[in-house]
Amino acid sequence: MHLSVEGLRVMITAGAAGIGRAIAEAFLEEGARVHVCDVDESALDAFAQAFPDARVTRADVSSVEDVDACFEQAMAWLGGLDVLINNAGIAGPTGRIEDISPQDWERTLAININGQFYCARRAVPLLKDAGGGSIINISSTAGIMGFPLRTPYAASKWAVVGFTKSLSMELGEFGIRVNAICPGAVAGPRIDRVIAADAAARGLPVETVRQSALNQNALKEFIQPESVAREALFLCSPMGRQITGQAIAVDGDTDSLRTRH
Repeated sequence: MHLSVEGLRVMITAGAAGIGRAIAEAFLEEGARVHVCDVDESALDAFAQAFPDARVTRADVSSVEDVDACFEQAMAWLGGLDVLINNAGIAGPTGRIEDISPQDWERTLAININGQFYCARRAVPLLKDAGGGSIINISSTAGIMGFPLRTPYAASKWAVVGFTKSLSMELGEFGIRVNAICPGAVAGPRIDRVIAADAAARGLPVETVRQSALNQNALKEFIQPESVAREALFLCSPMGRQITGQAIAVDGDTDSLRTRH
């Protein structure tokens, strides 16, 4: 099965590590041209060394100025755009609503949803010029179900789904497909930090919370970044050409009601 993405011009936010890096690697392996941005300069340096055929820019997607500068640099090399992967996001604070600071709330939404808007507004004219293309917004299972003690994160990820479905309706006539991928708990350092914060907030041992998180999905395992990357690759390929406006879970069938802490 050939995905036919060779030569596609791809922009990936937060693409130097984690899910973003897995997505970048998948597109590069299939012959796409890839530009990534990330706020982590050490991760960018490591990515650039590992993938010399890609290009990188240091950018914080919550900054309009950073996003504008990133697109200027990317377009100078890519010459246009076929795919935007809005991957940048943070976990945000863990705690009860009365204990969450306005600053933490605002920072979470600034990165997780404002950043997607800032990138999409720059990408859409380029995708129209290309005669169509694809936008993938990374949401979360927290964007399709409740997530107690993580209200800023959940609110931002539900917003991503609404943003996705609205853009799909707005852009379909231009041949631009817009989908959201909703990963479950993805293996890596980030979920380790989330579990530790959750354990502290609940006054439970870390291993108890880790096992509870695993028990919430039918496969009883954390999602690998490569699984998310393969879904993104499929959606952006000709095989996904009639899939748009969807919030697609890659989560091992996660259900928040399976296990209560």
